Formats: sequence, C-alpha cells, structure tokens
Amino acid sequence: MAAKKIMQRAGFKTNEFVVYPAHGVGQITSIEEQEIADLLMELFVINFEQDKLTLRVPVNKVKSVGMRKLASDDHVARALKTVTGRARVKRTMWSRRAQEYEAKINSGDLDYISEVVRDLYRSEDQPEQSYSERQLFEQAMDRMSREISVVRKITLTEGEQVILKELAKSPRRGANTEATASSTEETTADKENKGAKESGTKSSEAAA
Repeated sequence: MAAKKIMQRAGFKTNEFVVYPAHGVGQITSIEEQEIADLLMELFVINFEQDKLTLRVPVNKVKSVGMRKLASDDHVARALKTVTGRARVKRTMWSRRAQEYEAKINSGDLDYISEVVRDLYRSEDQPEQSYSERQLFEQAMDRMSREISVVRKITLTEGEQVILKELAKSPRRGANTEATASSTEETTADKENKGAKESGTKSSEAAA
C-alpha cells in the first residue's frame, strides 16, 4: 500500500528513536504515504523491537497522541535525581493510586515515570510488594530504562543498573516507618480485593 517513503516530516525523521506514550521508546523505520478512502495520508511507521510491535501513526496526529523526541541528557539527569528522593505515597485506596500510577506511566512523560519508579521501589530489606504494585513498578522501570539506554547509548541492562544505583541513594531506603506504612497499605488493598475485612487487616497490622 505504501506509495513512497519520505525522509522527514513534522520534525521527525527515519531511523530516529521517539517516545510514543502508550508503548514507550520506538524507532521510526520509514515515513509512508498511503491512500485511504481517496485521501493521501502520511504515516510514521514506528517499530517497537522488544514488544515486536509496529505502529503506523498519521503525521497530522503526532501532537494529539503525544509522540515526542527522546529526552535530553539534562532531562535524564533530572529524572535520575527524582528517583533518589523520598517516596510520596498518598493515603488513598490502592485501586485509586494504581490508576494514577498507570496514567503517569502511559503519559510518556519521563518526569512522571521517574516518580512512579521512586514511589514503588522496594529494597531487599523492605516489606515485599504486592503483585499489582510490582507490575506497575516493572512497567515504569522498563519505560525509564529503555529511554535512558537509548539516550546514553548503553544496553538496556546497563540502563536499569543506572536507575537502581540512584534508587539506592534515597534516604528512605531503610525499613523506616513511612516505607512500612506504605507497604502495609498495599498488602491491605490486596486483602480487600480477595474479600478480607478491613477491620481484620487493621488488627493484624497492630499486632505486627
């Protein structure tokens, strides 16, 4: 269906890595023209190698879908500084916080993603994460490490290690009261999802 390939459109060019909010970092493999319903439309063909996914994004929809260029070195440094901060956990139901974390991850905004990594990280000496919490943390880590690895031209594993090194610098990484309280909330939420009574969960917290 492709009529021809074009090297550059809307400030993006072929072979360039970009961030597509819903899927993270991908590479523009070509820019095509296709005739759809008698209209000639230009499309970015974006390959997400690790997900084995290819998207075709209309050039005129780039802004509305939030596709952006990779973060600058300074932006990456700022995001890494964010993960060294103290976790900011809202005292709300886990289901609501989970939705907020997911929205931040899918925003494609590196600052928001780094906040999720910071807030959901657990070191080995901290209480274990719930399954849903762990899933969101891994999603955020994946998005952040992929972008860092491409920006800094290092492997994905090296990108992850860069983030983990910064996380270890945080003043809250011990088994402090805030971390324990946060973990207790996650555990409580999981028990509620399984039908456990809130009162019983609170009494078990008190016993601990």
